[in-house]
Amino acid sequence: MRVLGIEGTAWCASAALYDAETDSVLIESDPYEPDSGGIHPREAAEHMSDAIPEVVDRVLSAAEDEHGPDAVDAVAFSRGPGLGPCLRIVGTAARSLAGTLDVPLVGVNHMVAHLEIGRHRSGFDNPVCLNASGANAHLLGYHDGRYRVLGETMDAGVGNAIDKFTRHVGWSHPGGPKVEAAAGEFAAAEGDDAGGSGAGEDAGGGPAAAPDLLDLPYVVKGMDFSFSGISSAANDAADDGVPVEEICFSLQEHVFAMLTEVSERALSLTGADELVLGGGVAQNDRLREMLAAMCEARGADFHAPEPRFLRDNAGMIAVLGAKMAVAGDTVPIPDSAVDPNFRPDQVPVTWREGESVARGGAGGASGGTARDPDTDRRGAEATVTVEAGGDDRRVVKRRVPKSYRHPELDRTLRRDRTVAEARLTSEARRAGVPTPLVYDVDLADATLTLQYVGERDLAAALDERPTEAVGRHLARLHGAGVVHGDPTTRNVRVSPDRIEGATEDGESDRAPGTYLIDFGLGYHTGHVEDHAMDLHVFEGSIRATATDPEPLISAFESGYEAVGDEAVLARLRDVADRGRYR
Repeated sequence: MRVLGIEGTAWCASAALYDAETDSVLIESDPYEPDSGGIHPREAAEHMSDAIPEVVDRVLSAAEDEHGPDAVDAVAFSRGPGLGPCLRIVGTAARSLAGTLDVPLVGVNHMVAHLEIGRHRSGFDNPVCLNASGANAHLLGYHDGRYRVLGETMDAGVGNAIDKFTRHVGWSHPGGPKVEAAAGEFAAAEGDDAGGSGAGEDAGGGPAAAPDLLDLPYVVKGMDFSFSGISSAANDAADDGVPVEEICFSLQEHVFAMLTEVSERALSLTGADELVLGGGVAQNDRLREMLAAMCEARGADFHAPEPRFLRDNAGMIAVLGAKMAVAGDTVPIPDSAVDPNFRPDQVPVTWREGESVARGGAGGASGGTARDPDTDRRGAEATVTVEAGGDDRRVVKRRVPKSYRHPELDRTLRRDRTVAEARLTSEARRAGVPTPLVYDVDLADATLTLQYVGERDLAAALDERPTEAVGRHLARLHGAGVVHGDPTTRNVRVSPDRIEGATEDGESDRAPGTYLIDFGLGYHTGHVEDHAMDLHVFEGSIRATATDPEPLISAFESGYEAVGDEAVLARLRDVADRGRYR
């Protein structure tokens, strides 16, 4: 099987030949480079018109020289997402070639190709996949025949967020490499030989030196995240006269720490122990360093493909196109229209089988079993030790230092989240929401001592009754002006043998004892948007791991509707549609 791939979603006109027998890839590319500012869709399309025929001709000539006139068995093209004018040029070229060569046509999702090339090159089976590119930023995992969105940006893609700043200071596209270089220069000038690489240790065992960090927004909501605030804050800093190199350093440290944190949260939710990285921003050494450090600390495997497969390229289109063609996943020419908004979770995964990414106790989803409550456990943020002792067992939870984060940022996050968890856990309890008692707080060590509640987390015991109870709990929490911030199935504890009391109308709800835990990302707000985001985070954790999520989500929303504000459920639809890939 030899497949000709064509890529042209935005800025890079590219063609490639993939030979499945030898696993070799020939790539020819011609990137569009705007004179100023970002990508101009009309100019990009004009570039595609000129460049696509040239790169295709170079690849076809090389293929025919080596393999003869029947060198191509299928033509694959990037069907979306991307800029409509560019996609239509690529689609037209692919249809013409498939018809002329009389071979099957394969329509490839550009973002799925980014993650599949990482899985292909790494040899991993079921990794969590982080896509970090110009217009995109999301976490995906394979589950029940599709790639599920575990988390995503709620506004700008990571590359676009960085480019917003570089355009503001007058730098040309692409801005990412310039930010990386400027950040490295600042770190070197400040005497940090590691390039500002976070909270490691020096030779004497103390915290490694690191340059000072600007105070920029750090927005993580479960496994979703937002970049619009940090882009604006970076622009404001430049307007205030802060040296641009200093801003670049702090911008990278915050943005990439956010991506690394949500990746660790996805590993924790699913129980996966493999992570692959894709997308053009994945070429950044600091991002790769952070992710590698996080995975090493968790005992997970990490892989980022070589740079030629990270930037937009036809090689990844050809490789995935070959897998799809072998599976018979081709498209008739009349049905091959492009889709600029083609979401990765819309793609039926026909070319692979295997267990879900949700494993290792993550699920009701995949037959996982409840974990022993009397052993030490490590979540995304903290280690949890359950002390032995009858009915008054206690939980010691310590937020561990993260070596990938800048030490100042790490200390701030650990302290602030410990304070928030202690305060909001108690406030939620007073509002009628089942939570653990807080026995002790040690801010210096970012440690809490809490009441032991629940025999297992909801991820290991998915059922409609406790999910309905979670809906009621969040409604009461929101009624008290508080959002949880991270209400995933890992942050709900369930005691199947304990039945909750009667409802307000006197009828027993017969739901297992269900408790909300881990309020570290919580805060006070009465805004319907923030309350709806809480619901979106919980439903996202259900959809990412449950084989049949809809009954669970329906039960959850029924529980919320019974106690809470209908306006929050109405706003939830808008929040869900705001994801970058809808």
